[in-house]
Amino acid sequence: MPRIRVKRTYLELPDRAAFRAPTRPAPPGACLERIDPCPVATYRALYQAVGERWHWRDQHARPDAEIQAHLDDPRVSEWGLRAPGLGSPASLGYAGWVELVARDADAVEIQYFGLVPDAIGQGLGGFLLASAVERAWAMGADRVILNTCTLDAPQALPNYQARGFREVREEWYEAEV
Repeated sequence: MPRIRVKRTYLELPDRAAFRAPTRPAPPGACLERIDPCPVATYRALYQAVGERWHWRDQHARPDAEIQAHLDDPRVSEWGLRAPGLGSPASLGYAGWVELVARDADAVEIQYFGLVPDAIGQGLGGFLLASAVERAWAMGADRVILNTCTLDAPQALPNYQARGFREVREEWYEAEV
């Protein structure tokens, strides 16, 4: 497999005042629902459906028992985006997926975030991100953190910045694609 240099950008939404809601309304019927409990098979299906296009690989070799322990952690929550007419059997009918992880007393991380291919360009990214931030606040976050990289969708970084996230650091690494 070829190796390429990838830039990872770490971002944070430092407080509620920095948040900017999307100006584009969500498509009718779009909603974020908690996946609780989240079976390992569901986690793997969403990870694959959302991340395959962007070369997400880190969870493929992870044993089921390790993923189950992660999902059982009370600091972790899984959320699926429903949007009429979008999603597929491979994505269990979800148009997108978010994993939130409480990291410390004041920060919640958006660990995984994305849309399935047929949902990209449908006006759901801003809605999904705003909904994820609202859920993070409900978990007790004062600030929300995440990271993205140059392998992710080209819309990812601009979406985060449009919602008020700011870059806090970056790093370079090599990845097989």
